[in-house]
Amino acid sequence: MSFPKPFYRWRPHPWHGLTPGVRSPDVVNAFIELTPFDSVKLEVDKETGYLRVDRPQTTSSQPPALYGFIPRTYCDTRVQALCPTSERGDKDPLDICVLSERLIDRPEILLNAIVVGGLQMVDGGEADDKIVAVLENDHVYGGARDISDIPPILVDRLRHYFLTYKQLNPTASKSSVSIEKVYGADHAKRVIAAAVDDYEQAFGS
Repeated sequence: MSFPKPFYRWRPHPWHGLTPGVRSPDVVNAFIELTPFDSVKLEVDKETGYLRVDRPQTTSSQPPALYGFIPRTYCDTRVQALCPTSERGDKDPLDICVLSERLIDRPEILLNAIVVGGLQMVDGGEADDKIVAVLENDHVYGGARDISDIPPILVDRLRHYFLTYKQLNPTASKSSVSIEKVYGADHAKRVIAAAVDDYEQAFGS
């Protein structure tokens, strides 16, 4: 029996088995772990690829956008070099927030995301960038091509969420968190390219 290519006999691992997308870094695949409806922090288990409960959210703040990562990315030395106030990369896949006008209420989905910018976040000395993107073909946000095309209040909500979402949580890291700057699409694409190179250095192409 012949199958169309690519054919997966088993479900691929969302971090290692998928790709950043053929149009990366302009339009990327985003694997969604968390939605604005989730009051429990979900995170892909790096060994199995399944979603694992990380911790309950203790504050009243909920994610203001879909939240996940770009497959086959890794934040190491090249990503750290683009964030001069950090000491190292966080050695995780590159995080991404995706804005969508229509509410999506389930995680563990894959979508096409147009990259428009990002937040340069440093968590305990680690570069922990948050790429900001919009859902491709979205009727409200789909025309955005840079962070300046996004309503400032939405960017403020993202900043506030990431600066406060670990507060009150006894099991979360107590290290200092800062957002050094908000950057546009050009820098975001450099961060993505660096994270792809860091992944290939760490895991192979």
